[in-house]
Amino acid sequence: MADHARSDDPAVQAQLDRFAQLSPGRDILGLERIALLLEAIGNPHLKLPPVLHVAGTNGKGSACAFLRAAIEGAGFTAHAYTSPHLVRFNERIRVAGALIEDAQLASVLAEVLDAAEAADIGPSFFEATTAAAFLAFSRTPADATIIEVGLGGRLDATNIIPAPIVTGIAQLGLDHEAFLLDPENGPDYPPLERIGFEKASIAKSGVPLVTMNYPKAVMARVAEVAAGVGATLVAQVQGWDCAAQQGQLHYRDTHGALVLPLPRLPGQHQCTNAGLAIAMLRHQSVLNIPDAAYAAAMGAASWPARLQLLTPGPLTAHLNAAEEIWLDGGHNPNAAEMIASFLQSRGQESSKPDIILGMLANKDARTFLQILAPVVRSVTAVPIPGHEHHSHEAVMTMAADAGIGETYAAPDVEAALHHLATSRAGEKPRVAILGSLYLAGLVLQANGQLPA
Repeated sequence: MADHARSDDPAVQAQLDRFAQLSPGRDILGLERIALLLEAIGNPHLKLPPVLHVAGTNGKGSACAFLRAAIEGAGFTAHAYTSPHLVRFNERIRVAGALIEDAQLASVLAEVLDAAEAADIGPSFFEATTAAAFLAFSRTPADATIIEVGLGGRLDATNIIPAPIVTGIAQLGLDHEAFLLDPENGPDYPPLERIGFEKASIAKSGVPLVTMNYPKAVMARVAEVAAGVGATLVAQVQGWDCAAQQGQLHYRDTHGALVLPLPRLPGQHQCTNAGLAIAMLRHQSVLNIPDAAYAAAMGAASWPARLQLLTPGPLTAHLNAAEEIWLDGGHNPNAAEMIASFLQSRGQESSKPDIILGMLANKDARTFLQILAPVVRSVTAVPIPGHEHHSHEAVMTMAADAGIGETYAAPDVEAALHHLATSRAGEKPRVAILGSLYLAGLVLQANGQLPA
């Protein structure tokens, strides 16, 4: 099944089963097929409410969450298209604020797949999903549409949107290198510059492109792309900035300054993600967002499996004594740096957390563990069912090489928690379950914390 999409609704599952017949399949980049598919269903992408388009390696989903919270805090409604889903396919498509209903989801998926078959287009999983989202959005009134890039930017299916009201780029880092650094499908720039080029290529003529602060060479490449299409570049530091000071978020740009509560989402990096969302909204001219809505967004924004504190449930019951159990689907070096900083901020040297790690085979687990090594005391390797993942032995070896003294293996997260309950008897351990959004989805489902 493409992207392991499942549904408890038979009508939705019947459509999801059809994805297995798609060609060319997943991870094929380009705009040709999505253009043909959208034309076959009436070009719904040209009938959307005003679009805010967000790219980035890390943080783009959180930025979208802040955008939605601020827009809704202003009394508006917003569609949102994000990926991947964690537990239910419906999580990808939020219609006027609510997860798409099964009946509507089954209907738009059927319409898209029928059109694809009739026209012999053969879209990828993500292209068909994108078309279905645009179809649903085009038929339901809303004040805004928030679109998260799936992979890269330049050749991502969402880049078919011709005229967003603002675009934004979150943190940049190396991920999906096989596609985004392909020398046969783009310029031969240094790796991070190439990533910046790919992400910045969502820029559109006359539309503000709001970015975070990147290394000088990367920033220059982003600015080059923006200038090439006639986009207005609004970069962090020069065009806007924010910082956490004395328990508040201080934001500034040419429109003035804001002093807001700190984001409810944990981690220092969420202050910058919130700042990006604020900057995007303050540099577009279609939606009027009052300052009070930004303040409300800091407490309202939520984004599951991103430093999410697990609540008491069937899974966490296997380690009742835990002081806290965190869940994060981050899987690249940039994510590891943010997680390490957060974990270090939560306790002293004597209370280093134990981590449970499952990571896909195509991810850089070695660097991930090297970054985490100074702030954790043990690693328990677990598999990711249904996916190619780093073996127990490989994870344990990489953890030991990184200087982590205690390494274990478990057949699943439940068993890993059982092991920690025994080995940490008499303690109140701190735990983090890390390495994959696929694993995070299984954890949330097992603990009864379904994303809403």
